[in-house]
Amino acid sequence: MQNNAFLNTCVLTLTLAGMSLAQAAVSPEQAARLKTELTPLGGERAGNADGSIPPWNGGYTKVAPGYKAGDKRADPFAGEKPLYSIKASNMEQYASGLAEGTKLLLKKYPDYRLDVYPTHRSAAAPQWVYDNTGKNATRATLDVETEKVASAYGGIPFPIPDNGAQVLWNYRLSWQGGETISAPFDTWLMTAGGKKVQATRALFSYQFPYYSESGSLENFAGKYQVGKLLTELPSSKAGEGLMTHWDMDPANRAAWQYLVGQRRVRRAPNIAYDTPDFVTSGVGLFDEAFMLFGPTDRYDLKLAGKKELIVPYNNNRAGLAKSDDLVKPNFLNPDLVRWEKHRVWVVEATLKSGKRHVVPHRTYYVDEDSWQILMVDGYDAQGKLGRQMYSLTLLAPDLPALTAQVMWGSYNLDTGAYFLNASSNDLAVQYQTIAKPSASFYTPDAMANENMR
Repeated sequence: MQNNAFLNTCVLTLTLAGMSLAQAAVSPEQAARLKTELTPLGGERAGNADGSIPPWNGGYTKVAPGYKAGDKRADPFAGEKPLYSIKASNMEQYASGLAEGTKLLLKKYPDYRLDVYPTHRSAAAPQWVYDNTGKNATRATLDVETEKVASAYGGIPFPIPDNGAQVLWNYRLSWQGGETISAPFDTWLMTAGGKKVQATRALFSYQFPYYSESGSLENFAGKYQVGKLLTELPSSKAGEGLMTHWDMDPANRAAWQYLVGQRRVRRAPNIAYDTPDFVTSGVGLFDEAFMLFGPTDRYDLKLAGKKELIVPYNNNRAGLAKSDDLVKPNFLNPDLVRWEKHRVWVVEATLKSGKRHVVPHRTYYVDEDSWQILMVDGYDAQGKLGRQMYSLTLLAPDLPALTAQVMWGSYNLDTGAYFLNASSNDLAVQYQTIAKPSASFYTPDAMANENMR
């Protein structure tokens, strides 16, 4: 009897341990909330108490007359005026709704300001994405030790999250507008001395096998995104390439780089974590690219809850501006950046014991409606706030989508330098969906053949 009791205790202990490692999906009863008080992607349908955040009513899907794929998207809210502006002089009145990095920028620059406009909950996705999100809610799982996601496809994996890792996976697997995306872009650096420099011009194309409308969970192979970047400028790096294959199991991720001087493709395992990002001339880090790039397994991820925050949002006007008008000394031109109040999930990322990273603590602010990362505050080893990442989310009603894959960047809060990446401000073509290329397009051999000169 004693042995049986001991064995039963061991089985129970192992079962509980397994449950702690694999975060289970929610119950059908919980998932049903996605059709009642929650939006189909997991946000709260209702507005807030004072009405400054309105209810979600399906998002914004009205395409501008005459729009063609690749055109610059119009600002659908161009006629609106700011409700109020926030500067250092009145910052304390709004302090509870500001990220710490935003407060520091306001304190650092007396002429910096936030023009706060009426909130538009514009995020939307196709019905089939909503349907898959509902299915994922009751089947998707996350192994918290390996960061591996299983049994998710074609929608948000964890629309009702209960930990920080799930929230960040919701961004990785968020709807970006289509299965295959093409995004020509420039990278602009603003030095601490006020000099604007073009770091890179490149074409980034990527495919989301996870979001193939004709696919299914049963035939999904696990690679959720494959991408290829081809550099045009500066001339010294023309032809340089980067390819990434991101997998639902981070252990299966892979990256390759084509170096012009070596005329060959080589594996690039260092395209991750705090390796300086060559696209930004080393000013940014690889895991900051697109607001989050690669694994986060060096961090403990704590879900700190949800809060109302004043964030950049619906920034089509900024996307229409010339870079000289947008990228100004010290900060982006406040006349062109739109801020709104939204509810965001807050994730605290703290470096694990025994791990290293130049940014040992980060705070991620993730939009409840679209799961886009809107801002990130980064702290150094002494706990000093040293950098803030931002995304000027683009509203693309033609897709429909609200995406943080364009116009993102980072402020160095110590030196005063900053950069704007994934900018199409001076280009003729903007972020767009394209026809799916052949299966060989996103292979190392294809990248080598394209770049040989």
